[in-house]
Amino acid sequence: MNSNRKQPNAHYDVAILGYGPTGATLAHLLSLHDLEILVLDKEKEMYPLPRAVHFDDETMRVFQTIGIADQLSPMLHVNPGMKFVDKEGQLLLDWPRPQEISTQGWNASYRFHQPDLERILRDSLMTKSAVTIRTGCHVTDVTQQAQKATVHFVQQENAQSQIITADFVVGCDGANSLVRKRMGSELEDMGFCQKWLVVDMLLKEDMPRLGDHSVQFCDPKRPITYCRNPKNRRRWEIATVDGEADEDILKAENIWSLLSKWIKPDQADIERTAIYTFRSVVAKRWYRGRLLIAGDAAHLTPPFMGQGMCAGIRDAANLAWKLALCIKNEVGDEILHSYEQERIPHVKAYISKAVALGELIYADDPKSAIFAINGQGTGKRTGKMKSINPRLGEAKFFRFSQVSTKLAGQLFEQPFLSNGLRMDELYGYSAILISTDALDCEACPVLSVEFEKSISMVLDKLGVNTVLLRPDRYVLATANDTDGVKKLCNLASHAFGSGFQMN
Repeated sequence: MNSNRKQPNAHYDVAILGYGPTGATLAHLLSLHDLEILVLDKEKEMYPLPRAVHFDDETMRVFQTIGIADQLSPMLHVNPGMKFVDKEGQLLLDWPRPQEISTQGWNASYRFHQPDLERILRDSLMTKSAVTIRTGCHVTDVTQQAQKATVHFVQQENAQSQIITADFVVGCDGANSLVRKRMGSELEDMGFCQKWLVVDMLLKEDMPRLGDHSVQFCDPKRPITYCRNPKNRRRWEIATVDGEADEDILKAENIWSLLSKWIKPDQADIERTAIYTFRSVVAKRWYRGRLLIAGDAAHLTPPFMGQGMCAGIRDAANLAWKLALCIKNEVGDEILHSYEQERIPHVKAYISKAVALGELIYADDPKSAIFAINGQGTGKRTGKMKSINPRLGEAKFFRFSQVSTKLAGQLFEQPFLSNGLRMDELYGYSAILISTDALDCEACPVLSVEFEKSISMVLDKLGVNTVLLRPDRYVLATANDTDGVKKLCNLASHAFGSGFQMN
């Protein structure tokens, strides 16, 4: 699937290496600002089998922004949560996910089939005139100069070597990222490394006894995870044990034996098997000169919170508007340092929680493990877990002395407005100034809450009367009096002026 809108040796605003969900979402967000984008991927065709199976409401909010949420919704299964049980089936930890619409305007947790998402992302990108897609391209090198980066690649169908340049190159090129290597970025290991077998199945019959919840069967000898995915799709993840050869555990008879208490060969077909090493690592640098990384190139997390792909989508949402400011508004490249300063602590919070859950599934003493997960003791062997919503890390670029930044880095809610629309449906991927005062700001749209009770309630909850939101819907700064509101308007003009708004 190629859209060759520009000739070889052309120059682009941004070149994205990798056409998975992170790279495709980043291309979508950048296209909203009419940037010239090239996406390169080594595979000729989209991978047709399941990989990631979960995303959350913040991720769905980004999919709403790029215009695919309504098309995606019918293909999803709303996830009621996960239960952690011991080898006797007794509940250790309950992680319920609310079934009502969350403060982000969507359900809190979804199960999905990755090929469905990727097909929608790709079909939508093919309609973007500013985006060029080239698949079947093997990138051989990435270099950078003072004002540009150069990508060397081979078009596999004709073995032709080609070169393009770009203002910036973003490596969404996976765990073995070439871009990360060219940046010289080392990895920080956060302590979890386990090899697991992943088995995706297609049920031949309804099996309600398997349940709608995902279940983590905690057993120090061999933990197993059950995932209830859309329609007739089900996944089991099975920990390998020391000394077990990959070729042995991959044998169908051994898989059916390990899963015999839940399912039999005449009840389902095995669609896919793969052995993964679940790791917890974070790149120490995400930005250097003209090169950046996102998604698995920047971080890997154990899957026990279902946040691997979500983290990559957050990377894209955080990065795209900053690149647009650099390229279109000639904001200094120093804003790109804020990308890693904000995202690294944020993703580490999720990885740390996932590692703690991983320790529970192997724990001989579940009570101590649950204490570590929740940060508090109940004196009981069981517990209930709440989802986390960490703030972004502090970025030097966004330190403002003239306005309040006490809420900076906090994700803002997405209420429904009086016209029935979600807030972002009106304002998309642009900065927005929300206030109880009547304001006029040329730099970004202004949402007056005079007739919007739902927005007023959010401001009341935060204890402010005006808030400046970034395009990724995190709080940039707030104000509470006339002088503060005036300064906030000036800040918006300084940060988002010169035609930055989304077209």
